[in-house]
Amino acid sequence: MRVFGRRVRAAAALLAAGLLAVPASGCSAGPSDSTGLDASVAVGVTPLEPLPAAVPDALAPYYAQRLVWQPCDGGFECTTFRVPMDYDLPGDGDLTLSAARAAAVPGESGAQSAPGAAPGAGADARLGSLLLNPGGPGGSAIEYLEAVARTYDRSVRARYDLVGVDPRGVGRSNPVSCLSGERMDAFTAVDLEPGDQRAIDALVAADKEFADGCSRQAGAALGHLSTVEAARDMDVLRALLGDERLNFVGKSYGTFLGATYAGLFPSRVGRVVLDGAMDPALDSMAGNRTQAGGFETAWAAFAKDCAKHEDCPLGRTEQQVGEQLTALLTAVHAHPLPSTDNGRRLTGSQATAGVIQAMYADFLWPRLRSALTVARAGDGTGLLKLSDEYYGRGADGSYPNLMFANTAVNCLDLPAPFSSPEDVQRAVPDFERASPHFGRDMAWMALTCAYWPVRATGAPHTIRAAGAAPIVVVGTTRDPATPYDWARSLAGQLESGRLLTYDGDGHTAYGRHSTCVDGAVNHFLLTGEAPEQGRRCDR
Repeated sequence: MRVFGRRVRAAAALLAAGLLAVPASGCSAGPSDSTGLDASVAVGVTPLEPLPAAVPDALAPYYAQRLVWQPCDGGFECTTFRVPMDYDLPGDGDLTLSAARAAAVPGESGAQSAPGAAPGAGADARLGSLLLNPGGPGGSAIEYLEAVARTYDRSVRARYDLVGVDPRGVGRSNPVSCLSGERMDAFTAVDLEPGDQRAIDALVAADKEFADGCSRQAGAALGHLSTVEAARDMDVLRALLGDERLNFVGKSYGTFLGATYAGLFPSRVGRVVLDGAMDPALDSMAGNRTQAGGFETAWAAFAKDCAKHEDCPLGRTEQQVGEQLTALLTAVHAHPLPSTDNGRRLTGSQATAGVIQAMYADFLWPRLRSALTVARAGDGTGLLKLSDEYYGRGADGSYPNLMFANTAVNCLDLPAPFSSPEDVQRAVPDFERASPHFGRDMAWMALTCAYWPVRATGAPHTIRAAGAAPIVVVGTTRDPATPYDWARSLAGQLESGRLLTYDGDGHTAYGRHSTCVDGAVNHFLLTGEAPEQGRRCDR
């Protein structure tokens, strides 16, 4: 997910581990309207304008580099390439980005030529490179590639080199670092439901410490980690890979990256899939609020399921489950729970993070029931472990770069939703209406960007990508992190958008063992034939 405020999504780790799996799905006709799209355009939101098709002379040296691939990481190949830190001042300081690839495996598909293939093209005719991005922002595309390449669809693997490039500021590409593990422990534990001025001051101090740490350690690069710049970096890599058009599968925030690329370079769009879509027309206030609503929708699905299980510790009806969660979180905010993890205590904010972590995938629901059971008995260990997974905390107390890059990119891409604690206090009622269980926390966590040391360079915008090849936008109806309405909106903005709906739970859909979604996406990647508008896949 792309979190507009402070928290970072955990889905990249789940996807990289190959754990996001749901029962196979069937396909059905589209939704009740003719397309399923939300074609409304936000008033006053400007469109993203494409860049000139010709490569500027000043950028020509970057597009003329030669990639040197070296064996790495047990069967993969790795390389590096240079991009300008500032595209307005090429040559005045560069960044070095890292990429990895899994070369195509001809003969692996075991299939006949796909329908729509060019005459004489065999089933294994190479189609070029397919770039993958797991989202974040801050998720390492290299780590994701290396985790999923061997389990990717065989027909796709036979036709494409799978490529992951860590965006600027992420993973192996000039990674941003902000705080030590010890200080991150304090940051994740700070009260996100401050009840008095002392608690508000502590939250503000934590946000300022985080921002100051990023500024000290990242330097000038902190002002050049935007999604627009990352999209331009992808175009450099596309050219260096020898591809006329970019083929891309992006999940969660990766959809924003891919859609931004399409908006900037519509004539260079190849076969692009955007799964778990974001809506670029939303400002950060609306993004936070509607995302809170997405987690509330996922919680309702969990609560309904929990009430059916004998081991549900919160009640026998959906209403009882919700009421008891509120009571438990309130109690933990007031009195943190002990855990078995080296004397650490579970705070209310960490308890909320633990619950949110389990909303990403329904296979985590049994763990959440167990964690809630022991929490009600006074032991915070289960929820603390889920919270640690949410933030990416390692067993040694370290935190990944994902945490820092997430905030750095978000604070550049959109102006801060709040400029002061008083702004948050005024907004809390609206957030709580959108999400009674998570709204207050998600309002306060959005305060971080108010203290960011560099001014935002982006603003809400629509993306039309006029003239681009068909772009497949995948939306999940009960996605907690990227609400389904966001997918409908993005598909409606894109001139060539095709909405593919998965009626189910969890974050993103492709590669989660839905035969309907996987079949439609794989067919598109292999043939260029997008699914019909409004196609719907059911559980």
